[in-house]
Amino acid sequence: MTGLFEHIDVGHELQPLRLTLSSEQVRAYAQAANMPGGRFFSDEAARQEGLPGQIVPGNMSMALFSRLLAESLPGMSIKHLSATFRAPVRPGQPIVVHGVVIEKHCTDRGDLVECDLVVENADGERWVTGTATVQLAAGPTATAREP
Repeated sequence: MTGLFEHIDVGHELQPLRLTLSSEQVRAYAQAANMPGGRFFSDEAARQEGLPGQIVPGNMSMALFSRLLAESLPGMSIKHLSATFRAPVRPGQPIVVHGVVIEKHCTDRGDLVECDLVVENADGERWVTGTATVQLAAGPTATAREP
């Protein structure tokens, strides 16, 4: 039997995550991560820092990238993950987290897949972009999640 690597081609789109983060979810994440800064806790505190309102921590956006990869490529392990923050992600607004396979490599360290990743709003404005290199699980238990 073959593994997931053989079933994924360059251009394969990862199953998108469509969600709306609540203020409470963002606040709970910031508390659990012991993140300072009122910008993650309330609109009022964020406005005092010159922002339009409460924002999602950057590493929470990266966690969404990790979730996208884990759900779309079962059994994978992340070797590299980076992000560019183009605009603040705000709670209470619908977002789509999606990605596409841009390269694949069969190496002596395993089967690697490179992906471009995006967090965007409902209008298609890209708020966060990123890249990931993941090692895919080998063997018959790995299967691609269908759209």
